[in-house]
Amino acid sequence: MELFGNFAGGLAVALEPMNLFYCLIGVLVGTLVGVLPGIGPVATVAMLLPVTFYLPAVSALIMLAGIYYGAQYGSSTTAILVNLPGENSSIITCLDGYQMARAGRAGPALAVAALGSLFAGIVATFFIALFAPPLAEIGLMFGPAEYFSLMLLGLVAAVVLAQESLLGALAMVALGLLLSMIGTDIDSGVVRMNFGLVDLNDGIGFVPLAMGLFAVAEVIRNLEPKAPVAVLPERIAGLWPSREDFRRSFPAVLRGTAIGSFLGLLPGGGAMLASFAAYTLEKRVSGEPARFGTGAVEGVAAPESANNAAAQTSFIPLLTLGIPSNAVIALMAGAMMIHGIQPGPQVMTKNPDLFWGVIASMLVGNAMLVLINLPLIGIWVRLLRAPYRLFYPVLLVFCCIGVYSLNGSAVDLVLLMLFGIMGYGFLKWGLEAAPLLLAFVLGPLMEENLRRAMLLANGDSTTFLIRPISLALLLLAALLLIVVLLPALGRLRAAAFKEGP
Repeated sequence: MELFGNFAGGLAVALEPMNLFYCLIGVLVGTLVGVLPGIGPVATVAMLLPVTFYLPAVSALIMLAGIYYGAQYGSSTTAILVNLPGENSSIITCLDGYQMARAGRAGPALAVAALGSLFAGIVATFFIALFAPPLAEIGLMFGPAEYFSLMLLGLVAAVVLAQESLLGALAMVALGLLLSMIGTDIDSGVVRMNFGLVDLNDGIGFVPLAMGLFAVAEVIRNLEPKAPVAVLPERIAGLWPSREDFRRSFPAVLRGTAIGSFLGLLPGGGAMLASFAAYTLEKRVSGEPARFGTGAVEGVAAPESANNAAAQTSFIPLLTLGIPSNAVIALMAGAMMIHGIQPGPQVMTKNPDLFWGVIASMLVGNAMLVLINLPLIGIWVRLLRAPYRLFYPVLLVFCCIGVYSLNGSAVDLVLLMLFGIMGYGFLKWGLEAAPLLLAFVLGPLMEENLRRAMLLANGDSTTFLIRPISLALLLLAALLLIVVLLPALGRLRAAAFKEGP
């Protein structure tokens, strides 16, 4: 009964006019950036971080969350109509979604993707409401040693689940930890690694780093010449799926939702892994695997349900343990800290309106997405025809204004451009910036908990091994590294990430 009471209270918060408005803004913007290939939710959330400073914390997080799971909806539109996914998690949707569109069944494909995502979003919301409170209670039992080991496990998992090379992901984590150490040491007051610049005494700002690595880098990459894409006619008739479509897609939606709800908890690319895993499972259980890749409706229903469920359950580690599971969630962790809220188990006890309000808003946001997406398909198709040169100047100006408005510092603008060039270099070299951002967010927390644990143990480093929970987390981190380094599993991991349209 307490669960239903808390959820009802959260629903009351989510239904407040201001929060409803920002939820609508979030899902609309999320759909837009999902439809337009090359922008993505990470860059968008990074660009909108300065805006959230002037909003209440609950409204800000509701809007940012709406952008994230809204992008999962929007990305399926381009995957189906253009064979070009707006998000990595919709890569696998191209295989059958585009073939359905070419066969004149774009409407049913879009409807199945939207309805499957709606079902997955509702189930994932209740999954969060059911399992987040017990996990938060477990998190309250953690001490400094356990938190350090948990954050180390999170970084190891981010490395293991990286799409590119393990060595590259490890280098990104190391660089993120180093960048997080720049500035004044809180304990000793000593300024470290500031390169003689007084402006860096307080460290590198989270916003210039995030906006540079993701927003500016994406803008630069999208300026590269690309082959024109063929967009299907904007008038799409017959949206409602047939009875056979429902019969084939419903079991796929159930399986995809279950897979996505679980894999969303994993650090790294949970939504993308979920969509690949759901598609692979459907091919295995199907009596006609040859249909996949030729326009099978299950090949749209399963991955779209999985990625949307995973996008929402990825909030659980942040709200319960304070561990961001991917780059977007890391940005939200930064937004929470900017508002003076420490992500972790105490969010539920100290900020219950925020905790339950954000969870309940997902239910409202998913309903909004279905109501606004299908009627607006014609608008999204017209936007796909707009040249990118009309967008990028506005995006760059918005980035610069947002960064400068925080502190009025020209150094922040320089950092924005430097990190933008650095992020573009990472993209060209095949290096992921997400592990760097996760390490940058977790670095200060890891350092703080490491020092506390050592002080409580009088300098005895074995405290991490004699505490059962800490030892279990460290052993799990070591096991992850050992398993992924096994040759057979390493080849399987590489093949999974290379599969695509």
